[in-house]
Amino acid sequence: MKLSVAILAGGLATRLHPLTETIPKALVEVAGKPFILRQLDYLRRQGVSRAVLCVGFLGEQIEAVVGDGSNSGLTVSYSQDWPMLMGTGGALRQALPLLDSQFLVLYGDSYLPVDFSAVERAFFASGKPALMTVQRNEDRWDKSNVLFRGGAILEYNKSAPKPDMQYIDYGLGAISAQILQDEKTTGPFDLADVYNRLSLSGRLAGYEVHERFYEIGSHKGLAEAADYFRGRGE
Repeated sequence: MKLSVAILAGGLATRLHPLTETIPKALVEVAGKPFILRQLDYLRRQGVSRAVLCVGFLGEQIEAVVGDGSNSGLTVSYSQDWPMLMGTGGALRQALPLLDSQFLVLYGDSYLPVDFSAVERAFFASGKPALMTVQRNEDRWDKSNVLFRGGAILEYNKSAPKPDMQYIDYGLGAISAQILQDEKTTGPFDLADVYNRLSLSGRLAGYEVHERFYEIGSHKGLAEAADYFRGRGE
C-alpha cells in the first residue's frame, strides 16, 4: 500500500448515548476491544503503514489509548477538530499538512472487509481526483444514494437520494488533497457535498464492493458488529 489513511473520528455520536457521553465513539468496546484498535489492526493487515486520526470530542482519550500507533504496527498522527467542528470535509482539510497529495478516507465507525490495495489500484487507474467505493444496497442497510451504471458513478446524493439509486456509499474513499484545498468555503463543509459535485462533473470514480460493511453508529449496528467479531473468534 502506498497511500496513508485518514480516519474521520470526530463526531459527537449522539445516537450511541449513553455509551458516548463520557467516551468518544472510537473507544466503544466491540466484542471486548475498543473499536479504533480493531480498525487499526485491520489497516495494518491490509498493508497500510500510516494513519491520521481526525479527532474531536474527547479526542485526547483516543490519543491516550492509541498513542503513536506502534502497538498496532502503524504510525499514527492526530488532527484536532474541536471545539469548532468543521464537518467531515473541513476536518480533512485541516489534516492535509499531515497527509500526502493523495490518500484514503474512512469513517471512524466503519469496519470494511474489502481489499484496500484493489481500491488503491482502481483509484490510480481511474485518472480521476477522487474515488468512492459503492455497494448494491437497494435500501437494505440504509437509504441508497448512488446512481452507479457501467462501472461509473453518475450521481452521488446523500441529501436528496433519487428512486433509481440502487447503490450506497460503502464508506471507503480516495481523494486528492487538491480537491479539498480548492474548496472555497472557509467554514465547515461536508465531504458528501464535495463528492456530490465531483460525481455530477464526471470526476468521481466508482469501485463496486460486494462484502457487507459493519458500523457502530447505532446500537443496532454495534450489536451486529459485535456478533461479526465474535463469530470470527476475534
